[in-house]
Amino acid sequence: QLQFVESGGGLVQPGGSLRLSCAASGEILDWHAVGWFRQAPGKEREAVSCISYDASSTNYADSVKGRFTVSRDNAKKTVYLQMNSLSPEDAAVYYCAAKWDPDPAACVEPVGKGRYQYWGQGTQVTVSS
Repeated sequence: QLQFVESGGGLVQPGGSLRLSCAASGEILDWHAVGWFRQAPGKEREAVSCISYDASSTNYADSVKGRFTVSRDNAKKTVYLQMNSLSPEDAAVYYCAAKWDPDPAACVEPVGKGRYQYWGQGTQVTVSS
């Protein structure tokens, strides 16, 4: 069973950048698509990005396209989310999640949170001056 630890969150000024990491343990990360989600206070958990097991396909929410980049290093069992040009609207707890899926096209379309089997505990991102 996969377990995740997210890190890299913190306080950043508007326009700044952060890189989140999602480190897996328990089994290999290969053959798993990984998603990033976020949840702000009083709001639903929303999908941010998805990356297929081999990084052949990725997907981004419209609100982060052009600013966020997802990547992965299966040898290190880690998935990353580079976040640039952050705004207060990006402030939330960010979660990574995984689902077993060997399809390179797994993330051509957005993947709903209900399809993920494994979740991390989240890391807080605060954007404020």
